[in-house]
Amino acid sequence: MKRILPIVAAVAFLAGLYFLPAGCRAAATPEVPAKGLVTMVDLGANKCMVCKMMSSIVDSLQKEYQGKAEIVFIDVWKNPEAGQKFGVKVIPTQIFYDKSGKEVYRHEGLLLKEAIISKLQEMGVK
Repeated sequence: MKRILPIVAAVAFLAGLYFLPAGCRAAATPEVPAKGLVTMVDLGANKCMVCKMMSSIVDSLQKEYQGKAEIVFIDVWKNPEAGQKFGVKVIPTQIFYDKSGKEVYRHEGLLLKEAIISKLQEMGVK
């Protein structure tokens, strides 16, 4: 069962990209990673159930870490090029970048707020 879920999620993700209306396929991608700041990008979709759970976490972290770290959400169903650019296989995916812009950690699936805060602190964000 544990092996099937990632496969099902990947197929659903790719199918969602394929069947998007043309008008939904081009959305501006924010600059990631942010220059000079630790950055966490959450790649998901506004209509994905697990991504919706991540949404409230990301919103809260954006407020808490404003000016200290960059917390970014990118909807890869509206912007499939971003999914390709970041090598997303499953949504949601969270990618952490250090201040120099180097990817240091990647997680697939729901990542709880406490785990994100812990990772940010581990990367030097106070």
